[in-house]
Amino acid sequence: MEINIGINASQREAIALGLSRLLADSYSLYLKTHSYHWNVTGPMFNTLHLMFETQYTELALAVDAIAERIRALGFPAPGTYREFAALTKIPEDTDKPDAKEMIRRLVLGQEQVVRTARELFPLVEAASDEPTADVLTQRMQLHEKNAWMLRVLLE
Repeated sequence: MEINIGINASQREAIALGLSRLLADSYSLYLKTHSYHWNVTGPMFNTLHLMFETQYTELALAVDAIAERIRALGFPAPGTYREFAALTKIPEDTDKPDAKEMIRRLVLGQEQVVRTARELFPLVEAASDEPTADVLTQRMQLHEKNAWMLRVLLE
């Protein structure tokens, strides 16, 4: 059945592609944060272990909301490691960072998710796609706050 929500097919496709990038960044950040939760050591262990758990749990909920918005626009949501790797701008770790480096990398990851969401806004605004704008605004607010909370740990 044709989708008729007041957003033309080419706009929906462009927005879905942008959301797919946001989904890939969010899932990649989820994996990184969860790994750090498991592997953090040192004097800040308890604080970081709990903070990372809060952040990866929130990301697990976020990826579902983003994927469901892609589906509502009429497109398949990416869901494989291969697809996420091709779409994400968040680098995969090739080493085992210490706690301070974990924090620094998570700041960079949080900020990347914000930039990915922000890049999508012109398309969303041109299409008057308020539901997607709402998802993007919520994601940006949370990731900016998380970046700030992590960044202060490095001061």
